Amino acid sequence: MGKADDVMDICLLAGEIMLKYGAETYRVEETLERMAKSASFSNVHCFTTSTGIFLSFEETKEKEDLMQMVRIDDRLQDLSKVTAVNQVSREFVSGQLTVEEAKQKLTAIASSPLTYPLWLIHIASGVAGAGFSYLFGGGWADMMPAFIAAVMSSIVVVEFERYLKVRFAAEFAAAFSGGTIAIFLVFIGMGSNLDQIIIGSLMPLVPGVPLTNAVRDLMSGDLVAGVSRGAEALLTSLSIASGIALTISIFV
Repeated sequence: MGKADDVMDICLLAGEIMLKYGAETYRVEETLERMAKSASFSNVHCFTTSTGIFLSFEETKEKEDLMQMVRIDDRLQDLSKVTAVNQVSREFVSGQLTVEEAKQKLTAIASSPLTYPLWLIHIASGVAGAGFSYLFGGGWADMMPAFIAAVMSSIVVVEFERYLKVRFAAEFAAAFSGGTIAIFLVFIGMGSNLDQIIIGSLMPLVPGVPLTNAVRDLMSGDLVAGVSRGAEALLTSLSIASGIALTISIFV
């Protein structure tokens, strides 16, 4: 059972990385099944939800079944890691990598930092916020306050989630702080279109990837994962709406 255990470990590690960093459930299932079948195991079955992976297969020679599961607690967005795992799985399936080599590469991917540093992510969030404020009808003068408010929202959601460990509370706090900054900047004369500036401050918080994955999972027939991802996107939207509603009710 030594080889079977090793293959199970690398399959679950690959699936854990993919699911944690934004891959669709159907992609995770397909990747794990291909890897297990390429290692000469039969009767391979994989069931994936947004919070866990179940994998089972049969060792052909000994006719023994092996099944394990792994739980996913954190969900981040780094599609470059998903791409890297896909590349490792292709090389493993084609025979270019041994089990040990695949495990080393997957471990390196799991332990590597995010592709972009946090300061660059915050600045990119500000640029996106400024762009959306102009796109939704704001003027050139509204882009700078929208940039500042969006950067603040991005910083708050990252730092609050780091300490609170509750994504929805962090998004509520980020929406509240971003809206507060937007109102304050308009009050002191930076920008004039408050609505467009607030829209820009909220754009870094919009759950684009979870919502897209929810639709994609539903279209592929993964109803459990699709509904759970949709519920996650809905709760995120409610958190953002609640935070900005509280800001407006207090300061406007």
